[in-house]
Amino acid sequence: MRHALTYDDVALVPQFNNIPSRTEPLLESWLTRKLKISIPILAANMDTVIGDELAEILLAQGSIPIFHRFTDFQDQIKWVKKFEGKTFVSSGIQKLDETRKLLDLGALGVCIDVAHGHSDRMFRYIEELKTMHPDKEIIAGNVCTAMAYHDLVNAGADAVKVGVGPGAACTTRMVTGFGIPQFTAVQDCARIAEKLRVPLIADGGIRTSRDVVLALAAGASTVMIGKLFALTKESAAQKRKGASGLEAKFRGQASADFQNEFYGGLKAKTVAEGVDFWAELSGTAEELINNFLGGIRSGMTYGGARSLKELQRKAEFVQVSPAYIYESKPRPA
Repeated sequence: MRHALTYDDVALVPQFNNIPSRTEPLLESWLTRKLKISIPILAANMDTVIGDELAEILLAQGSIPIFHRFTDFQDQIKWVKKFEGKTFVSSGIQKLDETRKLLDLGALGVCIDVAHGHSDRMFRYIEELKTMHPDKEIIAGNVCTAMAYHDLVNAGADAVKVGVGPGAACTTRMVTGFGIPQFTAVQDCARIAEKLRVPLIADGGIRTSRDVVLALAAGASTVMIGKLFALTKESAAQKRKGASGLEAKFRGQASADFQNEFYGGLKAKTVAEGVDFWAELSGTAEELINNFLGGIRSGMTYGGARSLKELQRKAEFVQVSPAYIYESKPRPA
């Protein structure tokens, strides 16, 4: 039986540093095989996360929005036209004609979003899209094994989303028993990604900039974040007044709440693999992004790295006990 680790199970060993300032490291990375991104941060393509307002902020900060598919097709057309040449759309493995139309209207590419992306239907969908739109970039996922990553790249994917079950609103692992701890999933896929030179997106499990640094050092080109963006002022999440201020509603796309609204309820013989909850707003999206970027730059100086590739090349991990997290937090009492 193989051992697998979460972000809480590992730490990075500090390296010799000759970087005079934390403002010096460069944060640019690759989103897809051909498309560079100024910062390695993405907002999840979820209905309680991404909308017009957050998309504008992401673009201003150097990220690229990926719109979700869980809305009227006319709304998706409006998004593409408003952000022509600057955004991705999303699709499942159906409605090929609709996806093609969105690409024809000017979307940079498409994120094919399937809970278990290692399937023959996914391969065929990628191949059909690539045949018809060879100039468009395809992000495919989600997977959590090196073999799955390799197979999606062979099918034509220009980036692969890695993560099965680590999301804050996801219960897939508890319902099915399947899923790989996120740090190991990213590291396993990254070993293949280094050879195939197709970026991987670490999707899920992020709580602080520490987790972002670990994911990037383990080999991710970008990191996708859901809940933390949903709890910002500019997210697409429903808002309400709570006991101590404004709250936002975050939900998984496999939650009963989402299924009831979007699909009219769960299908026979299926169960929810996600939850929904309300949580207090954290602040603005710009503040969240700046917090992440500051943490990444600090982490890169501890890693003696001027670029994310150098961070990955020099990364040395150690496995830690649960006491490490306790020791690492402030203990004023």
